[in-house]
Amino acid sequence: MQVLKPADWPRPNGYSNGIAATGRQIFVAGQVGWDAECRFNSTRLADQVKQALRNICAVLAEAKAGPEHIVRLTWYLTSRDEYLSELESIGAAYRDVMGKNFPVMSVVQVVALMEAQAKVEIEATAVVPPQN
Repeated sequence: MQVLKPADWPRPNGYSNGIAATGRQIFVAGQVGWDAECRFNSTRLADQVKQALRNICAVLAEAKAGPEHIVRLTWYLTSRDEYLSELESIGAAYRDVMGKNFPVMSVVQVVALMEAQAKVEIEATAVVPPQN
């Protein structure tokens, strides 16, 4: 993968402006912060982010891929204010699951999600490089 950053742009914090990649593409549907039994174990946004990212990684593992292959994340949040107030905890949760992979990202506030207890839904695109 090649991270794309125009020379005169500042380095983005926690994401990339663009990524060029070649390989097998994997598309992961939006994942919410519930466990394998569809139970929410926390109402805290940072906890739901961590679980949603774990769920993404579980789907990727089925394709023999991991967080290092993610090139794009789209986050849907029910509260911008809650996101900003928990940003430090969300960052820690992100790094615990994703390591130092910072794909391109969009974060959007929505009125509601289909699961009433969900505070976040995250969808992912991954690219696994060709084997040499």
